[in-house]
Amino acid sequence: MKQERVVVAMSGGVDSSLAAALLMEQGYEVVGVTMRLSNENRDASPDDRSCCSLSSVDDARRVADVLGIPHYVMDFTAMFEHTVIDYFFDEYLRGRTPNPCIVCNRYIKFEGLLNKAEELGASSIATGHYARIDCCRDGIYRLRKGQDAEKDQSYVLYHLNQKTLRHVLLPLGSFSKGETRRMAEAYHLPVAHKAESQEICFVPHDDYKAYLRDKRPLSVCSGEIVDLAGNVLGRHDGIAFYTIGQRKGLGIAAPQPLYVTALDAKENRVIVGTADDVYAQELTASDLNWTMWNVLQKARTVQAKIRYGKREAEAVITPCGTECVQVHFSEPQRAVTKGQSVVFYENDIVLGGGVIDEVTA
Repeated sequence: MKQERVVVAMSGGVDSSLAAALLMEQGYEVVGVTMRLSNENRDASPDDRSCCSLSSVDDARRVADVLGIPHYVMDFTAMFEHTVIDYFFDEYLRGRTPNPCIVCNRYIKFEGLLNKAEELGASSIATGHYARIDCCRDGIYRLRKGQDAEKDQSYVLYHLNQKTLRHVLLPLGSFSKGETRRMAEAYHLPVAHKAESQEICFVPHDDYKAYLRDKRPLSVCSGEIVDLAGNVLGRHDGIAFYTIGQRKGLGIAAPQPLYVTALDAKENRVIVGTADDVYAQELTASDLNWTMWNVLQKARTVQAKIRYGKREAEAVITPCGTECVQVHFSEPQRAVTKGQSVVFYENDIVLGGGVIDEVTA
């Protein structure tokens, strides 16, 4: 019986490496692919752990050798620059906070790699994300949270839909990180104890401020820091260097603590207020994707998550036509940020999500 071929996105880390090993054990014909995304970090130190570094490519190749599987390095740099890096800069220029990892997952690591997998004769792709996919008797595929709540990565996968879910394998979704490392040891993978990278892969030395100054100097023009009434309290070095909810580093004196409440790109202003002013109860999101249907038909009570690493909160989502949703939280949420993604859950099932456009107190 002919084996089903699957392409595994191998970044050189322990998660994707173990994913390849587990799929081999399950009887798949595994092909490893390392995606070359950017040249920015390719001359970094040998200790650099970003997925774009030369050392990570070497690590993926070593794992493939141990497993005895073919390994390819595919050049996605042009697509990555146009789709992810340009978006990264554009969002900062608009006074928004980008989420490049979600955009990369959506357009490069899943959509782009799926197209390449077809060229290699593979029916599916696999990654080392901690999330789960199942298909019930109704024939509908469901994206679920990873079993390990501390490691769950379903938030960054909300862009998957019925067309893509049927062609994606996530073999680590039922394991914890500790179990992953122990299994990697058992398979004698050379990256079993490799540390995780928390950096933005294309930003040299993880210094996004220097990167912005170098690549997009217009995004770091000095301007005014004002309160909610428009009173000038100080100066900023560029709105891209500030985030909603930020308190430290404002360089202004006030009788009570002040926090960044908004970024006004049009006027090049950082707006500050009190701790209470950082909370919002409503938002509007667009660029929507639903995992199990095409359009949200009516209002629905969900658990909504406004950023990776933050807990979900109860909310009612209401369609605004087919292009956006209004999200009303039961309790005000701190530091709701334009440009970030809001993801909707029902129990452990990911319903979908979108990008935050407007925020209302």
